Amino acid sequence: MSIRNAIAKLRVIIVGDVMLDEYWFGHVRRISPEAPVPIVHVQRSDERPGGAANVARNIVALGAQATLLSVVGADSAADRLRGVLDAAGIHHRLYADPSIRTTVKLRVIGQQQQMLRIDFEDAPSREALDRKKIEFERVIDEADLVVFSDYGKGALDHIEELIAAVRDRGKPILVDPKGADYGRYAGATAITPNRSELAEVAGGWKSPEDMADRAEALRKSLGLEALLVTMSEQGMMLFREKNTLHKPAQAREVFDVSGAGDTVIAAVAIMIGIGAGWDRAVDFANAAAGLVVSKLGTSVVEFDEVAPLLDDIDSWRLSR
Repeated sequence: MSIRNAIAKLRVIIVGDVMLDEYWFGHVRRISPEAPVPIVHVQRSDERPGGAANVARNIVALGAQATLLSVVGADSAADRLRGVLDAAGIHHRLYADPSIRTTVKLRVIGQQQQMLRIDFEDAPSREALDRKKIEFERVIDEADLVVFSDYGKGALDHIEELIAAVRDRGKPILVDPKGADYGRYAGATAITPNRSELAEVAGGWKSPEDMADRAEALRKSLGLEALLVTMSEQGMMLFREKNTLHKPAQAREVFDVSGAGDTVIAAVAIMIGIGAGWDRAVDFANAAAGLVVSKLGTSVVEFDEVAPLLDDIDSWRLSR
């Protein structure tokens, strides 16, 4: 089976914090007479799925099937988020919690530079989370693997229970982590922190060797098969038992790193899901990340963009 056909058959469930990324684009020609701030004359706007919703959007853009589970408010932002998810071809099961606002990140862009970001957010209620847990356990069997996208907004406060449910069914579990308590992710197949997130949990390091020791110790303590650290211009480091792989970043002009971690975990999930193996997964994710940071805002990459960067992708062997 070809890589493309294998991806098309893949079914991924994504659970986590969703948000609506709203962009206001305009021109800056003068400073306000009321305060020393630029005046942005807004010319157009755009709305995109953010957080876990952007992970789902990347998975679909790369050719797989995605089902998104999360909690939103009972408001117009939730309606708009559902609209952009529908437009992206993402199956979604969003529970409306009337006690909260849907998370919105509003970015004001002037002259292709972000001038300001305004966040609206509330943590979901326990009742909403319990309802989503019940629904999650009903749909796990439909998936080939599960991705948890943690943005620290509260949607994954019960992630330990969700991980246990997936492990009971023997399916791969990938987590994009947040915060200082990685014990919550114990038992996952892999986690994908960036460099600063790893330092927050494992402590700062004095050398590459020290960093590797800390990362490997964390991997073992959590019972992970793999720990993938994204390191911006330094590429990626993959830690597995008795196996460390460093993949240098692909040289590109970095325009915007917003959502790059979403693209990485989506690309890794797809490769692991079709049985391409960890080394291939890192190759694919590294190529995808190099592309997405050259785009403005929360963006995606498609399979046809990534494949030409990997000369031998059609010859990759799949274990599934």
